[in-house]
Amino acid sequence: MSNIIEQKKQVVEEITDKFRQSQTTLIVDYRGLDVAEVTELRKELREAGIDFKVYKNTMTRRAVENVELTDLNELLTGPNAVAFSNDDVVAPARILNDFAKKHDALEIKGGVIEGRVASLDEIKELATLPDYEGMVSMLLSVLQAPIRNFAYAAKSVADQKEEQQGA
Repeated sequence: MSNIIEQKKQVVEEITDKFRQSQTTLIVDYRGLDVAEVTELRKELREAGIDFKVYKNTMTRRAVENVELTDLNELLTGPNAVAFSNDDVVAPARILNDFAKKHDALEIKGGVIEGRVASLDEIKELATLPDYEGMVSMLLSVLQAPIRNFAYAAKSVADQKEEQQGA
């Protein structure tokens, strides 16, 4: 009996650590997805470095209390899976949101973004942000714009002078 209790304590500690270490944690209801769809989802998440697991709600509730995120307790009903991302804040929201659009059975219930319980609207808004490479690309484009505009202006001045000399 004490061996089982010890195993449960270890699982609660594992979940607690994951909540503490993750940038983004999302709770989803996966009821209605078939095995192939769950496998596809797990593969997408794994490729993005996201840990996706199913835990018993009672153990997840204890972990949530350990990290003082008790607002999540109301989400922990029915079969749930939890996605933990330590590195990328945006990726879990984007991947799960895109998957939910294609598969009605997947429902994002809520989660935690950088240590704060987030509403469903905040998660959906986060899902619309571009990934890291997209943000870097946008930044580079903004940084290049003044130089590009200067080059166009210099070229037009040069073209005008050429026309004036040729006339």
